[in-house]
Amino acid sequence: MADIIIAFPKLDDAKNLKKLLMRNGYDVNLVCDSGTQIMDAVNRLDGGIVICGHRFSDMHYIEINDYLPKGFQMLLLATSGKLAECDTRNLVSLAMPFKAQDLISTLEMMLVQYRRWKKKQKARPKARSESEQKMIAAAKEVLMDRNRMTEEEAHHYIQKLSMDSATNLVETASMLLELNGKEWDIEL
Repeated sequence: MADIIIAFPKLDDAKNLKKLLMRNGYDVNLVCDSGTQIMDAVNRLDGGIVICGHRFSDMHYIEINDYLPKGFQMLLLATSGKLAECDTRNLVSLAMPFKAQDLISTLEMMLVQYRRWKKKQKARPKARSESEQKMIAAAKEVLMDRNRMTEEEAHHYIQKLSMDSATNLVETASMLLELNGKEWDIEL
């Protein structure tokens, strides 16, 4: 689930917004009144939404948005006049005063985006270490030398073996090297 942080210069405003969201079934991780507190929180959390005003005693919304790590989005709440002055190209904004349903709908839209992003992050294969890349290259070399394959053919062969045996590419390369009498020291 996405982490929700609410931040306003007046802590009472943030607490009232938290009550509204909690009544509508949302968990709020943190309520704060400074940019420093926001930055501290987002660096400890995995991702989510920062709902905030446009100016704090120590930071401006644009600075906070620029420093948000991947996985965090900002929902800027401000008067129509303030929003007209703000650069809202890289964030979502909602003019105050707002209807509770408008806030909930906007938040839900952002949460759908967050869940899609999170799903893509899980689906993305993790990068191989240098040692793993070397192991795959060594397995390709064995196939190229022994079976007179091109590098592309050797790579496709390792991929096919990997799929057929339901193992990842690194495990398959390790198996090929072991079968050919080459030891490779790597932790899988």
